[in-house]
Amino acid sequence: MQLNTLNRPRYLIRLAKTCAVGLALTCALTTSAATPADPENAARAVMVDFLDAFNARDAERWADTLQFPHVRLASGTVTVYADKAEFVAAMDLDSFAASSGWDHSTWDKMRAIQVSPSKVHIAVVFSRFRADNSLIASFESLYVIEQIDGRWGVRARSSFAP
Repeated sequence: MQLNTLNRPRYLIRLAKTCAVGLALTCALTTSAATPADPENAARAVMVDFLDAFNARDAERWADTLQFPHVRLASGTVTVYADKAEFVAAMDLDSFAASSGWDHSTWDKMRAIQVSPSKVHIAVVFSRFRADNSLIASFESLYVIEQIDGRWGVRARSSFAP
């Protein structure tokens, strides 16, 4: 195509606009397709927040890492917390610490064993420690983390811990 000097600026402006629109559309489509929410990393972030709140003995913040109803299977019982208020009312982490010698816990192993766009099952090993960092015990557990209404949280946990 032969361009005369009078048409060249208009042609270049149209070409630049077309390229800009095409590039913007390509970037938008590529970004949404190439970087979907990463369920495993979202679930791991919840697990970190869960343990940070637990170690801080902050029942309100701990409850914020959960989905409700929330289910805990441990010590041969199944406990279902209907909502955040019920969970917070049932938690007395200072009494737990005093009766068990517990000061803090750590995640020792964490492995996602099943992942879907809205649910992740994570097998963990965690340990409980005294204030002097001596080990109380380590336990295997399974956590079910779900995304509900755009928010990730622990829906259920099954533990061999008392």
